[in-house]
Amino acid sequence: MIRFHSLEPRFVVAVPQALEPGVLYVSMEYGTVVHSCCCGCGAEVVTPLTPTDWHLSYDGEAISLRPSVGNWNLPCRSHYVISRNQVIESGSWSQERVEAEQRRDRRAKAAYYQSMNTGGAESSQGQIAASPPRVAAPDQQSWLRRLWRDWSKLW
Repeated sequence: MIRFHSLEPRFVVAVPQALEPGVLYVSMEYGTVVHSCCCGCGAEVVTPLTPTDWHLSYDGEAISLRPSVGNWNLPCRSHYVISRNQVIESGSWSQERVEAEQRRDRRAKAAYYQSMNTGGAESSQGQIAASPPRVAAPDQQSWLRRLWRDWSKLW
């Protein structure tokens, strides 16, 4: 059962040792997103941002993280989607389904990284189609423009 139904995104260079529940820590420098499990168990959940792991989207206000977060190695086995800062509980998976997804994930990673060693992702595109897209970094230029616009209104 989900205890935290929304998360506050916080862009950081390094993730703090003590995680605040309900906060989604995003480190673009380290390509990772970390949060305390949304079920309330307190476990640290790390989602690496790579071409074969999770994909982050940020529109200047809200964050979405794809694919879903399945905490299959934690006692709680919570499963949820983070969409526009909201936590949406997803159904539980059987152990067979978890293992099948882990096998698919390993194949997708192997295909992706093999293609990087042999001249490009084009050769394995069909094999990794189910993998998440590349990381989308926050648009800092538009963020800076908004900051400058708002700041200049004060003067």
